[in-house]
Amino acid sequence: MEFVQIFLGMAKGSALFGKAFLGCAIYRNGRIFLKRLILINGTMGAGKTAVCRELERELAPCAFLDGDWCWEMHPFQVTDETKRMVLENISFVLGQFLRCSAYETVLFCWVMQQDSIAEEILHRLDLRNVQVERFTLMVSERALRQRLERDVTAGLRQADVIDRSVHRLPLYEKMKTVKIETSNLNVQQTARQILHLLNKNKCGGSAGSK
Repeated sequence: MEFVQIFLGMAKGSALFGKAFLGCAIYRNGRIFLKRLILINGTMGAGKTAVCRELERELAPCAFLDGDWCWEMHPFQVTDETKRMVLENISFVLGQFLRCSAYETVLFCWVMQQDSIAEEILHRLDLRNVQVERFTLMVSERALRQRLERDVTAGLRQADVIDRSVHRLPLYEKMKTVKIETSNLNVQQTARQILHLLNKNKCGGSAGSK
């Protein structure tokens, strides 16, 4: 059984303990969750950032982090050191958002082409009283190539991103997430699908929650 309740009270055992708060809590399987962390992944060009921008407005009060912002650097280098660094950066910022009483929902998007990447990030966070939802934005190879080719033409991406992104597509099929097929959807339609599933979950469903 699950329901959403607006209430004024004390958040025992959370960062809000000792402070009165007014907010939206999710009651599921005998537990109360005061925060919701939504992870959205997908290959490059799937539309993660744009969809999260739309969700950020719809889910306010909401904080949003794009994993790419956590290793924005020139020249861009992928080494063991920089991979450790980006995970630490992501975990720190997400942790700060989750501890902040101003936000009820935290959105995070990144490529995360393997479950182990998401699990490593979640392992670093204090998820007491946090409901975790995981979605993957799926896209056909044809639609993906069309999107990326437009970005390359506009000077937003390098041409080599197309084959690298297409190569990752099969990895997402195997992940333990809720899949959203976006090939024929625009940003607003994709966001509405996710919002529908989130609202459905409030009535007892599941969306890849931890």
